[in-house]
Amino acid sequence: MSDKVKKAAILLLAMGKDAAAEVLKHMNPKEVQRVGQAMTELKLVTRGEVQTVMTEFVETVEQYTGLGVNTDDYIRTMLVGALGEDKATTIIDRILLGGSTKGLETLKWMDPRAIADLIRNEHPQIIAIVMSYLEHEQAASVLQLFTDVQRADIVMRLATLDGVQPAALQELNNIMERQFIGQNNIKQSNIGGIKSAANILNFMDSSIEAIIVDKIKENDPELGQKIQDLMFVFENILEMDDRSVQSLLREVSTESLVIALKGAEENLREKFFKNMSKRASEMLREDLESKGPVRISEVEAAQKEILAIARRMAEAGDLMLQSKGGDDYV
Repeated sequence: MSDKVKKAAILLLAMGKDAAAEVLKHMNPKEVQRVGQAMTELKLVTRGEVQTVMTEFVETVEQYTGLGVNTDDYIRTMLVGALGEDKATTIIDRILLGGSTKGLETLKWMDPRAIADLIRNEHPQIIAIVMSYLEHEQAASVLQLFTDVQRADIVMRLATLDGVQPAALQELNNIMERQFIGQNNIKQSNIGGIKSAANILNFMDSSIEAIIVDKIKENDPELGQKIQDLMFVFENILEMDDRSVQSLLREVSTESLVIALKGAEENLREKFFKNMSKRASEMLREDLESKGPVRISEVEAAQKEILAIARRMAEAGDLMLQSKGGDDYV
């Protein structure tokens, strides 16, 4: 677990279950899962560790007060500094532009098939808006439950979505109200976009991902290329710094790495070799030489598994990824 997640887990345990429950209400499902897992892994925490975390938390809070501070500006600066511009923008919109996403936030706790069944018969534009609010991995799972034609249409709409007008958001709220309790205020929110579309496609099977991109290119070659350029693929590991590769190697199983590298170019293999100890790299070379033929589908699955680990680590701030377009992927 990352140092930040460990500190959060220690802080929540020290707060007591009632206070911790209130904090967890304001976190998304992925964050709750990550911190909850960390809490279960904390076996022995010394009094000194707890004191250190509590002191750091208090010192951080005491740096800011409500006197003379522009709250909106502070929140924007804090989130952008912590998460980067791309990831922070969506969260900022949800926080500062009104409480219009209660139903959508509830969707994040639902099974992908249940979400697909709920929105399947809605207008593709509405489906695209829903996808933009889901976690990328969850959205990818939902998208796989649609047909090839529907997927391409939804992703195209998602990629060109740079704002939600009140009428569209009202329609979406009406859909949610049929399933969930609560009224929401209607305010424009900047969601979706090419990066969001690329992030979702990153979590899909390679064969499905290729079909979607091809269909988008048939309708809009420029848009399809922009999406493809922002996708993080296995070859982009070449652009990662050595420290990030070393961190990734600690989380990846040897078996998955061997299969993934069976279909990789020599320069990418060397990227991994040089970030391992001499003995470990020699063993990996031997494993690659002794490994028999592997199906392309197995290679792609192993590469996707490693990419999923890399994305999770990037979201936790443990490494930095970079897409083909040269933008940081966080």
